[in-house]
Amino acid sequence: MEASRTISLDRPLDLGSTVLSIVATDPSRRTSGDTLRVAGWFDGRPFQLAMRVRDRALEAEAWGPGADAALDGVPRLVGEYDDPSGFAPTHGALRRLWRANPGMRIGATGRPLETLVVAILAQKVTTAETGRSLRGLVRRLGEQAPGPEGLWLLPPAEVLAGLAYHDFHPLGVERRRAEALVRVARSAPAIERAAAVGAEAFDAVLTGVRGVGPWTSALVRDRALGDPDAVPVGDYHLPNGVAWLLAGEERATDDRMLELLEPYRGHRARVLRLVKLSGIKAPRRGPRRGVRDIRGL
Repeated sequence: MEASRTISLDRPLDLGSTVLSIVATDPSRRTSGDTLRVAGWFDGRPFQLAMRVRDRALEAEAWGPGADAALDGVPRLVGEYDDPSGFAPTHGALRRLWRANPGMRIGATGRPLETLVVAILAQKVTTAETGRSLRGLVRRLGEQAPGPEGLWLLPPAEVLAGLAYHDFHPLGVERRRAEALVRVARSAPAIERAAAVGAEAFDAVLTGVRGVGPWTSALVRDRALGDPDAVPVGDYHLPNGVAWLLAGEERATDDRMLELLEPYRGHRARVLRLVKLSGIKAPRRGPRRGVRDIRGL
């Protein structure tokens, strides 16, 4: 099936800063010129979605059995329901970033399990490791998405639920993350139900699954539910980036990051996106994190 839809835009939209991925090398998405393509599942039906902004309108095309559901989800995906009212930063650098990025919105995929799988793969490892594990997972157990461009789909929950932890070792995923992936796959119905209730209930269900903590829950609430206040406590770099931009401090703890973000409660995820968009990073000290050897883990 191929379908299309056009949505009139009454305010700016930047697809790149709105429809975020946890890892840049995600094989289920691709940017070509002004077109952003994403692939995934809606209620067990695969789809590929292509979006581009033209003349104050968003043009969307979709392929596959999940095409209509994907098109129905486009307004939410691109942040049409995002409400930035009340966000009025007074910090000079943050105010300038907000003015310079009028098309940045908080969007929501509406597909929490897919985001959760990638977030678990990203726990406590480098971005390069996450990308390798994700590509290996979709090539071994996933399938190609409908439509053009050769995008790939993550394996569905029922496939992941039937695996043992050692099945993930060839992908560079140790036992702790592997078992967390299997647990969330087996809890997929409860996770999907909680996502429909709201961010607070969703967080309670997610963090009740062993292997899913506040960092993972916040990433998923941000990307999948569009929670504008989600803060991934426990991030390796984020506290330093926040402290450097907002206070000129090279190093910070999670507590210090939360202190600096407190004036923006209700919009803290919006601040974090602006921090990342700025490209400003605290000065590095010490060696970069290396790739781990997971044999025996």
